[in-house]
Amino acid sequence: MKKKTILITGANGEIGHTLLEVLSSQGHSVVAIDLNPMSDVHEALCEEVILGNILDEDVIRSAEKYDVDEIYHLAALLSTSAERNPEQGHRVNVEGTLNFLQLAYRMGKRTKNSVKFLFPSTIAVYGIPSLADKLDIGKVSEDDCLMPMTMYGVNKLYNEHLGRYYSELYKRLSPELETGFIDFRGVRFPGLISAFTVPTGGTSDFAPEMIHKAAQHQPYNCFVRADSQIPFMAMPDGVRALMELAAAPSDSLTRRIYNIGAFAPTALEFSHLVQAAFPNAVINFVPDEKRQGIIDSWPSDVDDSAARQDWGWFPEYDLKRTFDEYLLPNITNRYA
Repeated sequence: MKKKTILITGANGEIGHTLLEVLSSQGHSVVAIDLNPMSDVHEALCEEVILGNILDEDVIRSAEKYDVDEIYHLAALLSTSAERNPEQGHRVNVEGTLNFLQLAYRMGKRTKNSVKFLFPSTIAVYGIPSLADKLDIGKVSEDDCLMPMTMYGVNKLYNEHLGRYYSELYKRLSPELETGFIDFRGVRFPGLISAFTVPTGGTSDFAPEMIHKAAQHQPYNCFVRADSQIPFMAMPDGVRALMELAAAPSDSLTRRIYNIGAFAPTALEFSHLVQAAFPNAVINFVPDEKRQGIIDSWPSDVDDSAARQDWGWFPEYDLKRTFDEYLLPNITNRYA
C-alpha cells in the first residue's frame, strides 16, 4: 500500500480520532487540524497537529506546505449550534469549506495529482414540507426534497454543490482548462449514534440521550413525539463509509454525493429497547415544537441503493447489534 499524506480537519472529534487511529495504523502520514489540543495519545499519531480555526489564514498556510493526497473535511458547526447562531454557522460551514476546497485545488495543481476531498454531509439537506408528505414519500433518494429547513442543512447542500463545482467547473474559462485537481466525494450521514461521545443537544440526539439517562437512573423527557422517525447509523459504520468511499475507484462512482443508511426506528421503538435493558427507566415524550418541526422535515429513511451498487456499501450494524453490542455495554460501563 502506497503511503499517503492525509489532512483531517476537525480531527479532535470521534470520527477524527477513529480515522486517525486507522490511517496511522496503515502507515499513512496524518496532519490534523482542530481548535482544541489533542490528547498525547492522538497527537503522537500525527505528523503535525495544527491548532486553530479553519477560517484562519495562518492555519491554511501551515497545512499548505504538505503535498496531501486526501482531505477529510470534518470541521463544522453542527445543526443545533448553527441554528442558534446562523451567521457563525455559515462562516464556519461554508467559508471554512471553501477555504479547504481552494487549498485542495492549489495542492492538486502543484503536485499534478487529484486530491480526494471527503465530505460528511447530512440528511439535514432534505426538507419535507409536512408530516403527511413525509409519511407518503417514505425513503428519499439523493435528488428528492432538497429544500432544507435549517442553516446547517442549507450550508451542507451548498457545500455539496461547491465540491462539484471545484471538481468539474472551476477555472473553466481560463486560457487552459484547469479542472481535475480535486476529486470531491461525500456521504449524507443519517443520525450518527456514538457510544463514547456524550450527546450535546443535537437534533438527532433523542435516541442516544434515552440510553445515557437510563444508564444514570435518571428520567428522560424525549423532545420528539413517540412516532418520530429518522434514519440512524452506528458511529463505526459511519467512519467506515467515509474510508470505503475514499478507496473506491473513480470509474465506479456515478455520483459525488451518496446516501448511506442502516436502520430507522421510531422514537417509541428505541425507547422499548432502552426499557427492556433498564426496566426502571422512565421515558416521557414531551415534544419541543421547534425541534419536532426539524425532525418532521427530515426523511423517515433514505434510499442508499446507489452507494450499495457503486462502491459496495453495506452497514455492519443493524439496530439490534448497535444497541446490544455497541451502545449498551459501553454506555453502561461509562456510568458504572
